[in-house]
Amino acid sequence: MRDDPEQERPRVDSITSAVHEADSPLWSVRATAGRRLAAAAHVPEVSEVLHRLLLDPDDTGVTQETAKALMQRGGVYGLRAVLVALACAQDFETAEQLWAEICGDPRWITESGADQLVQQLRELTSDEDDGVRTEAQSLLLRMKQPQGEPMPFR
Repeated sequence: MRDDPEQERPRVDSITSAVHEADSPLWSVRATAGRRLAAAAHVPEVSEVLHRLLLDPDDTGVTQETAKALMQRGGVYGLRAVLVALACAQDFETAEQLWAEICGDPRWITESGADQLVQQLRELTSDEDDGVRTEAQSLLLRMKQPQGEPMPFR
């Protein structure tokens, strides 16, 4: 699995800097922080900051860039973080952006990539977080619709 925390140990000073940048008034700086922090999604303190960036109230560009970086990790940590945010999203634009990043993940294109995502979603259907379980189950149910049909949002 590409999401092995032991193989991805970002430098502490880089994480500290990105956590600080996550509070920037500039959306582009917050988006960059989200991309940088995605590599440390397994670190509890970082996951809290990522959650805040995924639900950025001021700019869906921050949501998009952070979710895209988390999905590009290819592992369950990133997918879980996006599902947690999707379950908590209060406004339509944020939820729609999170949904778009899940559905737009390039792994869906290949059979092996899609199998990997399905396996991760199945794993997350028994997650400790009710919102993650619900979103994972919902995605799996939506995938059962006829071929060629787009996956509907919520």
